Amino acid sequence: MPALVLLGAQWGDEGKGKATDLLGGSVDYVVRYQGGNNAGHTVVVGDQKYALHLLPSGILSPGCTPVIGNGVVVDPSVLLSELSGLNERGVDTSKLLISGNAHIITPYNVTVDKVTERFLGKRKIGTTGRGIGPTYADKINRVGIRVQDLYDESILQQKVEAALDVKNQLLTKLYNRRVISADQVVEELLGYAEQIKPYVTDTVLVLNQALEENKVVLFEGGQGTLLDIDHGTYPFVTSSNPTAGGACTGAGVGPTKISRVIGILKAYTTRVGAGPFPTELFDEDGEALRRIGGERGVTTGRDRRCGWFDAVIARYATRVNGLTDFFLTKLDVLTGWEQIPVCVAYEIDGKRVEELPYSQTDFHHAKPVYETLPGWSEDITKAKSFSDLPKNAQNYVKALEEMSGAPISAIGVGPGRDETIEINSFL
Repeated sequence: MPALVLLGAQWGDEGKGKATDLLGGSVDYVVRYQGGNNAGHTVVVGDQKYALHLLPSGILSPGCTPVIGNGVVVDPSVLLSELSGLNERGVDTSKLLISGNAHIITPYNVTVDKVTERFLGKRKIGTTGRGIGPTYADKINRVGIRVQDLYDESILQQKVEAALDVKNQLLTKLYNRRVISADQVVEELLGYAEQIKPYVTDTVLVLNQALEENKVVLFEGGQGTLLDIDHGTYPFVTSSNPTAGGACTGAGVGPTKISRVIGILKAYTTRVGAGPFPTELFDEDGEALRRIGGERGVTTGRDRRCGWFDAVIARYATRVNGLTDFFLTKLDVLTGWEQIPVCVAYEIDGKRVEELPYSQTDFHHAKPVYETLPGWSEDITKAKSFSDLPKNAQNYVKALEEMSGAPISAIGVGPGRDETIEINSFL
């Protein structure tokens, strides 16, 4: 049962799309198991660049079946727009499967998300404003709308009315907004139903049958480990579980079926949105990483906060995900630095701490303890094997591997699909 989980080992934006696309030609199914259109994946194929927000990266690989699992929240308008954009570029999207149990992002979820963030002011979380959190909240509160509800108008009407009973009170009395009409929401959602229907199925059954037939299934996480609702830097996190365990609940497969867990690590560290970030740089180095690395959010369009590699969070990601391998991305961005600092521990209240503190307060006050490694100036984008890399680049990779606690099995040396050094096969 060759099932693999591929996820972000930092705060997201590590290059999961490239890693998934690299494996896409060798796997039968690629499954998004959590998140929504708040996750952006950039994939470069030849001279073509694709920005995916909701769709699994495997949709760009012929022969691969892309799946949106039950743990994902789906904005129908975004889904159809993304499908249309790919179809116009000649990408076959007909194999897409969507779980009937996935929850729908409704117009009122988006409204609540935006007004709540504005209301919080300086205390805002830094959400994307796309209704992700409120949709997951509705799911937990058992007033959510699922994809399958689009095909029973009576049930849909009842559920929308029930959800708006409370939300309209909140919008009008607290946020001074207008009442949202349940009938208008139902009408809009029903307008998507027939367009989405060809893709909707029992994905739990499909995926488990595929694994029983020894098909290769890749579970693709959105965001990253440090944004996990349970294991991330709460409350500055997403509303779902991007960690490996989320693949089981978000796709409906048992943990005994997972054979490999691959963490994507950027050769430095970035973060979008608010929250603690011990290695964040506010100097010329930080600006250079942002500029050279093209560090702008695929979904949000916001500049990413940039800092040096943090081995403490890499070790933490290894532990909570049970990582078997790392895929190190964007090593080429570091070309040109004479010396490259790496955070190996934190200093908290004068004490050296080598593991991620469980206390939010301690993590907020953590100061990075750096070791400096020699850099390199040679162009590495044409490297095809580990031995092709400059000695200092090899040593940098080996040091990160030793500090992070799992073998680095692939290295990204450029944005293109073919600009990857494979050390050990993931399959």
